[in-house]
Amino acid sequence: MQSSSLDAQLSSSGQYPSAYITHIGKYLPGEPIANDEMEDYLGRVGDRPSRVKSRILKSNGIQQRYYALDRQQRTTISNGQMAAAAVRDVLGQSGLNPRAVDLLACGTTWPDQLVPGFASMVHGELPELAPLEATSHLGVCCAGVAALKYAANQVQLGQKRQAVAVASELASRLFKNTRFEAETGTQAGENLPFDTEFLRWMLSDGAGAFLVSDRPAPQGLSLKVEWIESISHANAHPVCMYAGVDDPDTLNSWMDYPSQAEAATQGAINLRQNIRLLDKVVQLGVEGWLRLIEAGRVQPDDVDWLLCHYSSHFFRSQIIELLEKAGCMIPEEKWFTNLYTRGNTGCASIYLMLEELFHSGKLQRGQKIFCFVPESGRFTTAYMMLTVVDASESPLNSLRQEGNEIQSVNSRIFQEDGGSGGNGDR
Repeated sequence: MQSSSLDAQLSSSGQYPSAYITHIGKYLPGEPIANDEMEDYLGRVGDRPSRVKSRILKSNGIQQRYYALDRQQRTTISNGQMAAAAVRDVLGQSGLNPRAVDLLACGTTWPDQLVPGFASMVHGELPELAPLEATSHLGVCCAGVAALKYAANQVQLGQKRQAVAVASELASRLFKNTRFEAETGTQAGENLPFDTEFLRWMLSDGAGAFLVSDRPAPQGLSLKVEWIESISHANAHPVCMYAGVDDPDTLNSWMDYPSQAEAATQGAINLRQNIRLLDKVVQLGVEGWLRLIEAGRVQPDDVDWLLCHYSSHFFRSQIIELLEKAGCMIPEEKWFTNLYTRGNTGCASIYLMLEELFHSGKLQRGQKIFCFVPESGRFTTAYMMLTVVDASESPLNSLRQEGNEIQSVNSRIFQEDGGSGGNGDR
């Protein structure tokens, strides 16, 4: 079988519908920041320490995180630049010529610019890439999964061969003390609303990137994308995490204020979260997980690693309780998270979890990785199933083996015919 005909053989034989994460990169800005250093970077509102910080940090369990800010609250790197740095990291690991990348799918919650799209700005930071398809996926925690799903789907369809999915978040600059000090309520001596200050001690910065190929890496392990599901429940549930509105019930946009300055002073641009709805977000996510089990798409006993993006350690016990009640608990020794050391980086969190696990040396061929990402924005949940594979999984190897078997059979026939090639005395 000629190697030049392998691609045509793959396409016609239907062996293309697989996508593999072959390499995983990351970018974390600066040095890790401990809990007692956070206000040195975010600033103290009204020059006073927060009254609720300790309580929130005790609940979320985070010990350190990364900020793209210095101690003067100046941004050290843009969101687009962090995403580009993660892309360079993953391409550097792979050794792939950057111009071979034919798709760039980018996820974030809050890009640097309103226009143009986030993917265009990330592509602009990467002149080493060729002209290519670039797609932006905006949301909250599930935006990174949406980017990966698009990339994997394009590879599975045979439309692309080497895609990059990247997720990046730069939340810290939203929580600078100067922003809050300019607001009318703060100037009147009021404390920050809890739904705003809560997120100040929850979110941090970072980026992760996947190289998604139509075949496993030639050396080492890869992650085969078995399936990805994303479900929105926004038709039946209200807004939970929001920015750009003064009231989640009226949804009066910041663009409908007389001026942008007035919208800012009224706090309409603040990122907020209705914490009273978070239990429901977790519940809906677990219920969707149980439906996948009922449908046979998830077998709890077959899962070797569970990567669950819970925003706070507080919710881990709730997830465990719901699973135990349903009789579908995955033992905690199979759970993997780096929330406590890398912080809650929104849509980049699942990328950074997979990156650390992928490079940990703990993965083995044949293992199953189940990923669970609940998003509080307006009740969305994403699920992924991955399988650890090596180069032997490659469809090229399968076709070569098939070709070798055919060649071996033809050789035996030729020998049995006395070298006549089938044209001897018959």
